[in-house]
Parts: sequence; C-alpha cells; structure tokens
Amino acid sequence: MALNEIWFVIVAFFFVGYFVLDGFDFGVGMALPFVSKDETDRRVVINTIGPVWDLNETWVIVAGAALFAAFPEWYASLFSGFYLALFLLLAALIARGVAFEFRGKGKSPQWKSAFDWMIILGSALPALLWGVAFANIVQGVPLNQEHIFEGYDIPLVGNLLVLLNPYGLLGGLVTLSLFFTHGLIFLTIKTDGELKERSRNLATKVGSVATSLAAMFLVWTQLSHFSVEGLALSAVAAVSLIAALVFNHARKEGVSFGLMVVTIISAVSSLFVALFPNVLPSTIDDAFSLTIENASSSEYTLGVMTWVGVIMIPLVLAYQGWTYWVFRRRITREQIPVHSH
Repeated sequence: MALNEIWFVIVAFFFVGYFVLDGFDFGVGMALPFVSKDETDRRVVINTIGPVWDLNETWVIVAGAALFAAFPEWYASLFSGFYLALFLLLAALIARGVAFEFRGKGKSPQWKSAFDWMIILGSALPALLWGVAFANIVQGVPLNQEHIFEGYDIPLVGNLLVLLNPYGLLGGLVTLSLFFTHGLIFLTIKTDGELKERSRNLATKVGSVATSLAAMFLVWTQLSHFSVEGLALSAVAAVSLIAALVFNHARKEGVSFGLMVVTIISAVSSLFVALFPNVLPSTIDDAFSLTIENASSSEYTLGVMTWVGVIMIPLVLAYQGWTYWVFRRRITREQIPVHSH
C-alpha cells in the first residue's frame, strides 16, 4: 500500500473508533429523560460515562489532526464547505461538556434541569449531524475546479441547506437511532435494577427503528457505490445489529454490546470503502473531486507521520483499555450520596 492509502485507513480507523466510543456517550445522553424516573436515576445515568466521555471525545480531535496533516486539501475543503454544520456540532459538544462539569454545582431543580437539557441536546445534535456529514461526504458535494464548495447563495445557511438532502438526512437519522440504541445497551451493562430493565426495553424499540433506517441507508449506498467489500461490510452490520437486539432481549447484555460495536465498525467502514479512492467527490464534475492522490501531503510528511503513528497509536489504545478496565464496574443507586441530590 502507498503511504496515502495507509493514512486513509488510519483516518478511517480514528473516525470508526470515535463513533464506537463517543457513540454510546451520545446514546446515554439522549436516554437521560427516557430511562430516569428521579434525580438518583439521572445521577446514575450520567455517572456511567462520567469517567470516560472526555477521553472518548479526544478521538475526534486526533482524527481531525490526522486529517489535517495527511490530507490538507480534504481538510480545507471539508471544514470550509461544512462550516455551519461543524460549528453547530462543536457548539453542541461544548454545551454537553459544560453540562457534565457544572450540573452538580447547583442544588435547585431548575439548575439541574437546564443542564440536563444541555446534555440531551448536546448528545442528539452531534449524533444527527455526524450522519448528515458523512452521508454527504460519500454522496459528494458541489466542489468546483478550485475545490471550493458551491452552496446556495443564502447568507450563513447556504451550504447547510445543500447538506440537508434526503440521503444526508437519512444518514443523520441512522446515526441518531443507532447511537441511541448503542447507549441504551451500554446502560444495561453499567446499571442494575429497574433502570437496567427500562434501558433494555427501550433499546429493543429504538433498535427496531434503527434497523429499518440502517437497512434503507445501506441499500441506497450500495446502489450508488457498489463494491463487493462494501456489500460484505453492510451485510455484517445488518446481521450484527439484528443479533445485538436478539441478545439484548435475551438479557445477554455483554454479547449485545459487543455486537453493537461490530455493527458500528462495519457500517462506518462500509462508508469509507464506498468513498475510496475519493475523499470528497464533486457532484459538478468528477474531474473536480478530491482523491487520496491530489489531496494528500508529500511522501516525506506522510513518512514522518507514519513513524509517529507506529509509536503513539499503541500507547493510546493501551491507555484507553486501562481506563475502561479501572471503571468497569456497574453503577448502582446505592452508590449515589444522598446529599448530592
């Protein structure tokens, strides 16, 4: 493999890892008002991701940094053309982080309710927008010969309206429902009692919706960007998602969560397979598309980055694994101090 192909795989790896890890964070945040019956339940739900949410979020920072260094043309066109969508996504992530840190600083119900809504919306909006963004990356956007996004001539919202097309919106609904299901199943392995059962039952309902949406999206993707590899990955994603719901219903939450991880890995990987060798197709003219050839950095830059990656990536994975091992135990209502209410 050429270095630019290797770095395409590495960028895909970081995004896949981010969607697996921050995906269940988003799902837990969205689940907050649906599975919690009182303040203690809400504290339990938040504490399931309290020690790891910020670590999970660093994956997107590393993915963005790798994208910037390995494919600067892709980074420039993507972040300028998707500016408003990414700004809204970033604002939502910031609001969610602020809410996690400040929710417990006040005692009034109004204070906590306000930050609860920041957590809910700060989870749902990124879950939706990531799907919209990646669907449009695969489908292509109106790039001209200078690799500049030609959106509608409407101040501020012109480019965003281009992204909100049927395929993009379907992609957003898929990630929204898939991450919601992922988070609910995560709650079944991190909580107990009634909260665990409410999460399990809701995961079955939301997962059924996610299955239907994902099936439509993957079929649409394969009809537009068919490949044997993409079809195989889509099939794996479909089978593992259905199996995850079956094992969730059978109260095998560990197996169910593992299958959800396989689902997200397979589904996101199928999008990168559909994209390759492009990195940002042009809907105006194929000649204007960004590819791994015309969007990548020099061989020397990629070579230096490869050595850095060989050293750093195993360290990141080791630290991530150690963190999850330390915080592996279930969170129960009895562990929540009464004075924290």
